[in-house]
Amino acid sequence: MAVGVVAAPWSVRGDVKVQPLTDFPERFQPGAGLWVRGSRREVRRSRWNRGLVYLSLVGVAGREAAEELRGALLEVPEVDLMPLPEGQYYRFQLIGLEVRTPEGALLGHVSEILTTPSNDVYIVRGGPRELLLPAIEDVVKDVDLKAGRLVVEPLQEL
Repeated sequence: MAVGVVAAPWSVRGDVKVQPLTDFPERFQPGAGLWVRGSRREVRRSRWNRGLVYLSLVGVAGREAAEELRGALLEVPEVDLMPLPEGQYYRFQLIGLEVRTPEGALLGHVSEILTTPSNDVYIVRGGPRELLLPAIEDVVKDVDLKAGRLVVEPLQEL
């Protein structure tokens, strides 16, 4: 699972500027392990500034090596994910879920999740028509990851 993306090299020593994709800043603490293009790299040092994290990764020395990482995802294995509170899910867990009504009618599958200021919106495709479903309690009735299913009650105006 991606926790950040390398935006650009930073310094001649090989540090990189990273756009975080996680709500867990401890992922970037010194000693943390991150996977970059199939190789595990340990965080040597890190610092935050204006919502970005600047990292020095073991094995990345010099500006050229850092430049090669531009655009690379920083990832952690699923087994290392931080546990979430009951009723909260990682986005990757929801993408691909079958979407059904309480009566069992298939509406499609979650293909994307949009972030809006008020709530996330699930884009459902592959059914009778594309749907935009707000991720709110009035709409999302049940999430069953084991069954691969999301049960929703679409709002009338949808």
